[in-house]
Amino acid sequence: MLNFRWILCISTKTFMRNALFLYMLPKIYSEDLLNLIFRHPYTKIEYVQKEIGVTRLTATKYLEQLCREGFLRKQKLGRTNFYINDELFNLLSKVGSETYR
Repeated sequence: MLNFRWILCISTKTFMRNALFLYMLPKIYSEDLLNLIFRHPYTKIEYVQKEIGVTRLTATKYLEQLCREGFLRKQKLGRTNFYINDELFNLLSKVGSETYR
């Protein structure tokens, strides 16, 4: 079960990431894109297309920029590129650990 400390940690990290994202990538910043990369520990080009209503080329451009700036890490599996939010993945992997109890 999530406790208040863990929820506060996620909220604080999301707020800080939001501010950094806005500062570093103002041309592609959108609340929808930020929510997408913090909703799940990974995303794909198709998810960005569907969620924020952009073309495949634009979705690819956004994700590649996020990788260049260190927000995501690109991992190819077969023919599909996955864009991993390592920070969120690490936070979620600690759920239930002594660190957040």
